[in-house]
Amino acid sequence: MALGILDRFLERGVRKGVLEVLRPNGSLRRFGTPHEGFPEVRIRLTPAAERRILRDPRLGAAEAFMDGQLVVEEGGIMELVELLRANARWDRGGELHETKPLKKVADKVLTLIDGINKATSAKANIAHHYDVGNDLYRLFLDAEHMQYSCAYWPRDDMSLEEAQTAKLAHIAAKLAIEPGQTVLDIGCGWGGMAIYLAKNFDVSVKGITLSEEQLVLARERAIEAGVAGRIDFELVDYRDLAARGDKFDRIVSVGMFEHVGQAQFARFFRDCATMLTDEGVMLMHTIGRMGVPGSTDAFTRKYIFPGGYIPALSETLAASEKVRLIASDVETLRLHYAKTLREWYKRCVANKEAIVALIDERFYRMWIFYLAGATAAFESGGMCNYQIQYTRSRHALPLTRDYIADSEKQLLAE
Repeated sequence: MALGILDRFLERGVRKGVLEVLRPNGSLRRFGTPHEGFPEVRIRLTPAAERRILRDPRLGAAEAFMDGQLVVEEGGIMELVELLRANARWDRGGELHETKPLKKVADKVLTLIDGINKATSAKANIAHHYDVGNDLYRLFLDAEHMQYSCAYWPRDDMSLEEAQTAKLAHIAAKLAIEPGQTVLDIGCGWGGMAIYLAKNFDVSVKGITLSEEQLVLARERAIEAGVAGRIDFELVDYRDLAARGDKFDRIVSVGMFEHVGQAQFARFFRDCATMLTDEGVMLMHTIGRMGVPGSTDAFTRKYIFPGGYIPALSETLAASEKVRLIASDVETLRLHYAKTLREWYKRCVANKEAIVALIDERFYRMWIFYLAGATAAFESGGMCNYQIQYTRSRHALPLTRDYIADSEKQLLAE
């Protein structure tokens, strides 16, 4: 009975490309047909793996892979996830499996609960992911800036390092920075953005994070870059910072809004509007949904970003317009994160032994499953990145967008 259900699922789910499934009894079943651009993969399942997959196709498959019960014998986990997702592309109306109405309601309730995200739980959630250790991130991020967010690829032949520098220039150009201004970096990571701005502009930067590991390294990197005197890194929640009454000419937030939680969207934008000067400019770079609001999948909620939520553009703008922040520019980055994630995946696979020695084998398998799943979500699923520029005054920026390209070219030429 179980085999029949799984076979029917795979028959529907794999039409282009090939998936071979080797079962414990030695039988081999082949699904799909060879097709250009679609992978060919062979996996081996244990009885426990089949049961887990049938109970919950996404979380069960992830945990079976993590525990060595689902073994990819030909191809890799990247190719397996790509094969399944590419056969059900979001932009062609496809889904990996239908979500039952009751589960949709349950997912919405969980999203609301996760989104409460009080300051105490927010710090714990951030620590779960980022305080796993700086040594892990050094193994796969770009060496110069340590950017753990979507890079920007004006050219296909760029290295990850070049693409991350291009991302920083792209964002800095949209901030339209003037000499002597103050800049707030919300969710500053390991300090890459703050250091870049301090090196390229006559500004004072405040970077805030909830990760103790990130804070220590950010301060060290600022000293090494010779800009520590113009950057103040602090372990503080944005809500507490807003309550102190500090004001900034520019606010930048890269890869942080995903951690805010749906229920806190209004509070986030209210606090940003409070901290932004009357003629200020804010640039928010976030992962987003290309469709309607949704919910965080079980694997991501349990293992990767507890308390996190990927916003749709509609709910993001609905929250920001309540405090009269003007969305002066919106850019959708459709495939840039997919390219970034593939680079991170390649570096993690190349550094498998180091990651296993640093943590363990199960963590390594969890991590590459996460990167593979994220890549497929940006290539064939409903994920993208949004860069939203906000102002409080309609007079704060030039009338046309020409200044962005001009500033970007100048920064990259230096």
